[in-house]
Amino acid sequence: MPRRAHLLAAVLALLCIAAFFFSTLWVELFGSAAAVARLKALIVMPGLLVLVPAIAVTGGSGAFLARGRKGRLVDTKLRRMPFIAANGLLVLVPCAVLLDRWAAAGSFDAAFYGLQALELAAGAANLVLMGLNFRDGLRLSGRLGPAPRPAAGPR
Repeated sequence: MPRRAHLLAAVLALLCIAAFFFSTLWVELFGSAAAVARLKALIVMPGLLVLVPAIAVTGGSGAFLARGRKGRLVDTKLRRMPFIAANGLLVLVPCAVLLDRWAAAGSFDAAFYGLQALELAAGAANLVLMGLNFRDGLRLSGRLGPAPRPAAGPR
């Protein structure tokens, strides 16, 4: 059961971050100010209500599953998790809340777009880190083969 909870929470968290990231890019490029404001509101509620528990369950179940396990992949996944969590809780959540407030007020100025750039960069970082953890988790479970070995160079 912990493995299934971990997998489902990880997939949900990864999908949330990806949806927030790509929908933000889309609406910023092609949407109106009202569409941006609506998206920001949806990211905060219900988005964060789904994302934050998904990340917490992923981290908690991952720590539980890692108990007693050793190896490079486990250590690497455990080292990434604090960065994912800190980035989410200290950067992404505050950015989402502040951007929602500014968008609702129609305050689309340089500060809004600067914070939007920071949020997109932090979101991209979390997507990469979560994707790497997902890949390594699949390798640990045997669902994905080991990493390919580099080919020998010319002699």
